[in-house]
Amino acid sequence: MKSKFLARAWHLYYDGFRSMSTWGKQVWIVILVKLFIMFFVLRLFFFPNFLKTNFDTDEERGNHVLENLVEPVK
Repeated sequence: MKSKFLARAWHLYYDGFRSMSTWGKQVWIVILVKLFIMFFVLRLFFFPNFLKTNFDTDEERGNHVLENLVEPVK
């Protein structure tokens, strides 16, 4: 039942994008490029993995998170 639903949903979107005008396709390309920039490029440069770089083990990371949740920095 799920696979039938997924197949029908896939065909719905596929047919919709296939019959879309050139202007609509260009808009979707701009949207996808912006999403790529927001989620991949900006994350690499502006949101480093603080826990992974400052702590070696999962236990240390967990303790740090727990301490900051219980006693926030003033």
